Amino acid sequence: MSGKLSEEKVFKDPVHNYIYVQDETIWELINSAEFQRLRRIRQLGTSYLTFHGAEHSRFSHSLGVYEITRRIISQFEKSGFSDWPREERLLCLCAALLHDLGHGPFSHSIERAFNSDHEEWTCRIVLGETQVNRILRKADPELPEKIAAVIRKTYEKKIVVSLISSQMDADRMDYLLRDAYYTGVDYGTFDLERILRMVRPHKGHIVVKESGMHAVEDYLMSRYQMYWQVYFHPVTRSGEILLSKIFDRARVLYGGAHTFSFLNDTLRRLFDHSMTVNDYLHLDEALMQVAFMQWTKDSDPVLADLCGRFLDRRLLKYVPLEESEIPLTRGVRDCLLKVGLDPDYYMYLDFPADLPYDVYKPGEVEEKLPILLLDARDQLFEISSRSEIVRSISGIRQGQHHIYFPEELLAAESMPDELWQLLQKRS
Repeated sequence: MSGKLSEEKVFKDPVHNYIYVQDETIWELINSAEFQRLRRIRQLGTSYLTFHGAEHSRFSHSLGVYEITRRIISQFEKSGFSDWPREERLLCLCAALLHDLGHGPFSHSIERAFNSDHEEWTCRIVLGETQVNRILRKADPELPEKIAAVIRKTYEKKIVVSLISSQMDADRMDYLLRDAYYTGVDYGTFDLERILRMVRPHKGHIVVKESGMHAVEDYLMSRYQMYWQVYFHPVTRSGEILLSKIFDRARVLYGGAHTFSFLNDTLRRLFDHSMTVNDYLHLDEALMQVAFMQWTKDSDPVLADLCGRFLDRRLLKYVPLEESEIPLTRGVRDCLLKVGLDPDYYMYLDFPADLPYDVYKPGEVEEKLPILLLDARDQLFEISSRSEIVRSISGIRQGQHHIYFPEELLAAESMPDELWQLLQKRS
């Protein structure tokens, strides 16, 4: 098993103040090539186009998730809770640190474009011929398989899974605080210290003392606000849509044997869906930025134009729509064709939605571990049964339709007056 470092390592962190590393295995994992790659993956994808400070990486977020997990476990051990399986400490710390190891460039955008899954890539990296795998096996030959089971949420001890992936886990708590800090907004702030003092291991679950319910309500409302004010911000969505159109066009061209101005083996295998773990580890935002820059000189005018728009932040305009106004947008395709733009790449009708909190419903195919409150009589209650605030947002899907289009569309001749007024008055 992993030994202790002769001297504790400390990272200065703007969110948690300090991040402490005492285990040799954790220190070696942080210094592995696969983990260092996360420095080259932004945490918030295209949000830097909206919030200029949002340049933080998956590397710093992963360290933050590790630190919150370490603090929770240290509190459990210090308090002597008998329900906490002490032998799972290293597994929890490693899984927390490595949970985002498989993220690709621009976070979730590339997953949607190429139908990939960052959690499955995380498992492939952990289980493959990698530095991370060798470090884990040196500590415990079974550790890579256990971590993969935690990431896939199949590990037999749900208390371990819930620390990393549940309705209130270390992952969510760090990214809310970190993303709020780097975007400069207040929506994601909540009382982390209070929550950490109130969590308990209880009969195989991570629970919260009922007296900490209001801190959890604050956390859930913070998540709700961050989705609508930051993660689904229409300017960020414009960047994501433009990025997806670049990938769509590049895939179509690749399928047609197009001669690209730039296409290395890593990108070729990405388009072929034949990437090995080694290929995937060479895929980062630096490579994609080089490709986009080269593609601005590509012989295909659509690819060249889309890449130029993305790099120079000439994003698509957007207009919020009421449900009754959606039929009016059908004429946008014809107008785009008149100005020489392919509507498949220059128009998008968007309706982002997120479920801020799921009430636990046994028997569903994908059950989400609920937030459980522990009362003074050691009885457990799902939080929405006690909290009117949580109950009011549970299961609610909200969203605002937007249509995205290039600004030059507004100069199109012969645009129907009703459509022009719709696009012009709000753009």
